Amino acid sequence: MDASEREQYRAAIHGDREAFEMIIRTHSRTLFAIAYGILQNREEAEDVVQDSLVKAWKMRWRVRDPEKFPAWLSMIARHRAHDVFRKRRSLPSTHETIETIEANTPEASAMDQQLHSALATLPALHRAALSLRYFEEMDYRSIENTLGLTNGALRGILGRAVASLRKQLRPALASTD
Repeated sequence: MDASEREQYRAAIHGDREAFEMIIRTHSRTLFAIAYGILQNREEAEDVVQDSLVKAWKMRWRVRDPEKFPAWLSMIARHRAHDVFRKRRSLPSTHETIETIEANTPEASAMDQQLHSALATLPALHRAALSLRYFEEMDYRSIENTLGLTNGALRGILGRAVASLRKQLRPALASTD
């Protein structure tokens, strides 16, 4: 993290709205990837990002070290997404029914359905790490900071996640040859 980033985080912590808006522009995609990795639902993930940013603004004074601001934002999004996920599991949901109907439309490809199903079987942390690495194209250090992992832990999680996807998708990939 360079000095200008550190100063931007420091300004946001002290109530500078413009600095906070710049942070939002910089980190929204990452927060969305974390939430989507856990929830597998675009609308819920967008809501989680909004809720997380509002909470971050209200609680910004708690961050003592500006360098930890990105990891703190990620933690808020991760916790909020887990809250939504737990709530969803405890209540009957029409989202799953709608997604099932949408998945059965002719436009949805079989491979997309299989990939989505395979991703849904992964633990939330594995989905988040995969999303950040392969969909958001973040480097390892950024993912480590975002998810609060060591390099070895991240590499292990990504390795297990990719191996699991490979195993689950092997029949589908073999049939396309």
